[in-house]
Amino acid sequence: MEETISLQDILKVIKKRLFLIVSLTIISVIIASVVSYFILTPVYQASTQILVNEQKSETESIQSQEIQANLQLINTYNEIIKSPVILDKVIERLDLNQTTPQLSEQISVSNVEESQVISISVEDEQYFEAVNIANTIAEVFQEEIPVLMNANNVTILSPAVHLENPSHVKPNELMNIAIATMIGLLVGVGLAFLREYLDTTIKTEQDVEELLGIPIIGIVSPIPEKELNKRPYSPNSELSRSKSRREKLV
Repeated sequence: MEETISLQDILKVIKKRLFLIVSLTIISVIIASVVSYFILTPVYQASTQILVNEQKSETESIQSQEIQANLQLINTYNEIIKSPVILDKVIERLDLNQTTPQLSEQISVSNVEESQVISISVEDEQYFEAVNIANTIAEVFQEEIPVLMNANNVTILSPAVHLENPSHVKPNELMNIAIATMIGLLVGVGLAFLREYLDTTIKTEQDVEELLGIPIIGIVSPIPEKELNKRPYSPNSELSRSKSRREKLV
């Protein structure tokens, strides 16, 4: 015989274990807030854009096939920007205390679809350092790409600029708190149903009805503790109390 759980049963379990669910959710939110605001180091991002195109003579017209070929080279340029040929010179110029693979992990290169504009983004714990690295990468690329790819028309469209109050991109505190809230709710609800499933004790008359499948016709009310502490009635004690009262009257 398969046991089915109705929506009413689910709501009953949630209501019964509401304190557990709410407690775990609050704990998750507190932990996420503390980690996001006080433990994790903020990471800043700076970006620069460059345009790469082959220089044409005055008599040579730009054909659509040539533009398409330039677009296909964008992926190659993206790889060159993150290669040791460029990054080694960037590390040398800025005297960075990191290796080429470490610097490469901080850099992301992208381009808008059907565009020859390349965007270089650098993430670093210090905003001014991210700006310097982004601009230096663009400068070194502009110097080296004519030799590497015979592309002698590289233009820096928008260099990264220093801001007085930059906003960090990592961590995203609100996102972390929202994720922690969902995790806390899921864990709380899961533990609530697990405890309900493992708890086989009978506590209420409803548990008896569900277990036996028959209605309850009577309930034995609990006896108050003060009633239990009373001494039982005794004729001899009552007789002695009456005798004592008569002696006082005489």
